[in-house]
Amino acid sequence: MSALRYLAGMAFAENARNLFPVSQLRKSDHDSWAWCSQSCEPVFGLRLKYPLSRGWYMLETCLSGTMAMVNSTFYFDFGDGFVEKDTVKLKGRSGKTLKRLVYFERKPKAVRLAPLNARADFNVDSLRIIPVSAQFAHSRMLKRISQKNLVRDAATPEQVKSRLEQDAGHIGIGFDELLRETYKDTFDEVSYERWIRKYEVPLFSDRAAQQNEIDSFQSKPCISLIMPVYNTDERLLRDAIDSVQRQSYTDWQLCIADDASTAEHVRPILEEFARQDGRISVTFSDTNKNIAMASNDALALARGDFIAFLDHDDLLPGHALFAMVKAVNANPDGQIFYSDEDKIDLDGNRADPYFKPDWNQDLFYSYNYICHFTMLRRELLEQSGGFRKGFDGSQDYDLLLRATKTAGFKNIVHVPHILYHWRAIEGSTALASAEKSYTTSAGIKALEDHFESLDGGAVSVEMGGQPNTYRIRFPLPETPPLVSLLIPTRNMLEVLQSCVESIINITAYKNYEIIILDNQSDEEETLRWLDFIQQHPKIRVLKYDKPFNYSAINNFGARHAKGEILALVNNDIDVLNPEWLGEMVSQAIRPDIGCVGAKLFYPDRTIQHAGVVLGIGGVAGHIFKGINEREGGYFSRALLTQNYSAVTAACLLIRKDIFEKTGGLDEENFRVAFNDVDFCLRVKELGYRNLWTPYAQLIHHESKSRGYEDTPEKKKRFLSEVARMKLRWSADLAHDPAYSPNLTLADETSRIKS
Repeated sequence: MSALRYLAGMAFAENARNLFPVSQLRKSDHDSWAWCSQSCEPVFGLRLKYPLSRGWYMLETCLSGTMAMVNSTFYFDFGDGFVEKDTVKLKGRSGKTLKRLVYFERKPKAVRLAPLNARADFNVDSLRIIPVSAQFAHSRMLKRISQKNLVRDAATPEQVKSRLEQDAGHIGIGFDELLRETYKDTFDEVSYERWIRKYEVPLFSDRAAQQNEIDSFQSKPCISLIMPVYNTDERLLRDAIDSVQRQSYTDWQLCIADDASTAEHVRPILEEFARQDGRISVTFSDTNKNIAMASNDALALARGDFIAFLDHDDLLPGHALFAMVKAVNANPDGQIFYSDEDKIDLDGNRADPYFKPDWNQDLFYSYNYICHFTMLRRELLEQSGGFRKGFDGSQDYDLLLRATKTAGFKNIVHVPHILYHWRAIEGSTALASAEKSYTTSAGIKALEDHFESLDGGAVSVEMGGQPNTYRIRFPLPETPPLVSLLIPTRNMLEVLQSCVESIINITAYKNYEIIILDNQSDEEETLRWLDFIQQHPKIRVLKYDKPFNYSAINNFGARHAKGEILALVNNDIDVLNPEWLGEMVSQAIRPDIGCVGAKLFYPDRTIQHAGVVLGIGGVAGHIFKGINEREGGYFSRALLTQNYSAVTAACLLIRKDIFEKTGGLDEENFRVAFNDVDFCLRVKELGYRNLWTPYAQLIHHESKSRGYEDTPEKKKRFLSEVARMKLRWSADLAHDPAYSPNLTLADETSRIKS
């Protein structure tokens, strides 16, 4: 289809004039904007000028407004109403034309548009639904897939087509179907079923190859699986035990403790399995002791080198023990091994894969992300003392807190494969964490006990934003340390003044100084204000009379800082919550913590920064960028304190002694971009953990004073800094321990990789 025919198709396209408000929309009070979204879920209807038919269409939208990012969703009613499965999403910057091809199997009866996921004033500058030919659609899809590097060994549209034709033949589906799936993956969450087919099946389907590998293992430990049982559904109990018997690695022992089940079928089933398989050991209790004590009864049967845990209604894939023992051989000093997990329903459908990070101590304090499938060395478990009474519902969390402490938070190995299927049935925490509210209280008790054993209990623990998540409040000393807030600036008085006033008027933590680093301001109004504001007892103004170099300016400020803590703060930051600085200081003074980052929002209250992930876009990116402030992101991580390899310097705290140990920011190689990522990685090299907290919240008017990388000179400098990052940190960029290799690096969405 030629460009001329594409333009001709626009004559039959729907447009923005045919939109009408359905919900949570009103006329804007501002002359510049037509609409105001009254919530995070505004909806337009679209009056169809022409009936939409079966076939290919190009969706085009352009929205501009007070929001930084646009997250739009088209809803199509094919006769079943507006349902989630019939949606198409478009995401990008405000003011940018966003395009996406879509194929209608049936004629849509009605169309709606959810323009934003934020409160904002905005215009719909354009909207088109343009009919296109299959040839045009195929060519554009192949081009986009090649640009996104989603197909291995395929850098051009022609190579993508050839590779997809081969792959379609291997997996037994049509080329057109695979092309559409792959194109969809460049925008949306990758189908988990497709991920299984593409990555898991080729890796684990060959049992003969697994046996050959097992034969070559230097270490072949016996694995004792602990399974407490109580009134389990007959089918689910049989399925759980069958899943152990189907393991390709056969040196295992299944230790079952029945906790005085009243269901008549339980005992005969367990006795039957024990008679048939000598690797299955069973004990029966006369009284109900609850899960922790029943687990100890099962532990008493164990004779293995490692102890693993299986709930009585869950499943192990056939390669689970093979993958774990392979990890043991690759990590002979490993003490604790944990894997990824997913959920499975009664029909065997798998969903909600949890692709976890490597050991992340502060995420573990925020919730038990290790959970399933977990395996410990027998000696470690014995030293840790087994399960304890009084922690039912979080007995595994309590045990792991003690075990990680005993192991010294070292030799904890993540096995990045799905090795556990958590049964999603009514009453299970797999289905909804609120199903068992007592588990949160038990988790708080376990954490309180853990911290009391570490430092005498000065730490306080409370429930986080969701059930089974936790907020740890670390104490401040009686005399809190002085914090030096370093704010580089040049002119832009309105931005700077808002920043400084928000710090002074909102911040609850009072022991700070503000050092404004004036980088050649020449506007008279700004200079007058700088003269005036330094009369404030907490504020100093220092002149930095050299060309802009973010790293050098902050190093200059650090040399003049009086505080024990340095805070790098952009001049386009506004404080939101009073406790932001106290929270960040309480984290920064922990002996093992390096850089501390904050939760930053765009002015429309979508997320600008919730941690930096290495490898996104080739170097690094802000994870969860653009999601709504109320959203949790992937497994609620946007709501939880945790460790990241890096955090943004737009608002970053660090102890001055650590800053000086690293030599500060690299002002030679990273004058503008990536200086914060490079700095965080050098801090990490010294043995400190970098940390992000969601409890320090600020607005970031990103690049408002400096602008974007949009001139030839800026682009050249930016590309040179990209090259230096890749040269210096290539190994780190290849795998970020705070992020799963099974998640995408194509963008900041944390979706499954394609």
